[in-house]
Amino acid sequence: MDRRDFLKQVAVWSTGAAVAPMFDIRSIVAAEAAAAAKAQTVLSVMKGKDIAAMVAKAVEALGGISAFVKKDSRVVIKPNIGWDRKPEQAGNTNPEVVKAVVKLALDAGAKQVMVFDRTCNEARLTYVSSGIQAAVESVKDPRVQCIMIDMKKDAKKFVPVDIKDGKSINKFDFYASALENECDCYINVPVAKHHKSAILTMGLKNVMGVIGGNRADIHKSIHERIADLNLVVRPKLTILDATRILLRNGPQGGKMEDVKECDTIIASADTVAVDAYATRLFDKKPEDVGAIAAAKALGLGESDLSKVKVVEA
Repeated sequence: MDRRDFLKQVAVWSTGAAVAPMFDIRSIVAAEAAAAAKAQTVLSVMKGKDIAAMVAKAVEALGGISAFVKKDSRVVIKPNIGWDRKPEQAGNTNPEVVKAVVKLALDAGAKQVMVFDRTCNEARLTYVSSGIQAAVESVKDPRVQCIMIDMKKDAKKFVPVDIKDGKSINKFDFYASALENECDCYINVPVAKHHKSAILTMGLKNVMGVIGGNRADIHKSIHERIADLNLVVRPKLTILDATRILLRNGPQGGKMEDVKECDTIIASADTVAVDAYATRLFDKKPEDVGAIAAAKALGLGESDLSKVKVVEA
């Protein structure tokens, strides 16, 4: 019996037309919670050349952008803008993907959209060479901000956060604007790349761009610590840019022979599922990437693709 049928039955019992059984309303609530917990993860995979259309259709397959961005919400869009690389070199998220996501958020009625990353190379170079600053500013909407994080200037914006269930770290500094008290909807927009120490960098590792402190500390136990960081920042939506991927010499890249055009967008509310699916682009399996297994163990998502509903187009 679902909630609607239950309420109808309550109406019958209240008229005395039937004898009410002896059970607690809590059993109905518990049953609903259990059913929701078992709801199948949905992941969309779109292929083509029209990037804006692919992004829109990928999100539409998940219920549409309004399922994630509510009217008058504060939205953070977090791409990878880490490196002084041009879009065709696949070191950063494709600027056209970022622009498409910004437009979707605005269409859903967001009152503020912030795009930022704590870069590896100098921010004033990476934001320009990546094409992301120009792409975001081309939207020309006062609700949109493209913010360059400066660790010296913005030091007070990084706040310590306890990681209660962390297995390898239990506290780290995070950029305040990425946290729930300042952000209603966090949209993760990484690029798919090879990574020398993490094997691959995709949705889970993209959280590195919103932490403060010494990022080298994360590399001491990189897979477990990436998973731990994702306990704090939990995207409502992850849209993985696999229009071009970096097969070797990541995460920075630079050589065009290391780049492969895949013309693919992968999206889900489950970042673990996105990363698990994307391993196949590199002829790997989810179990080859330690961060995926560590994140699943923490209950952050589903890496068993047999349990994921994949919508392809």
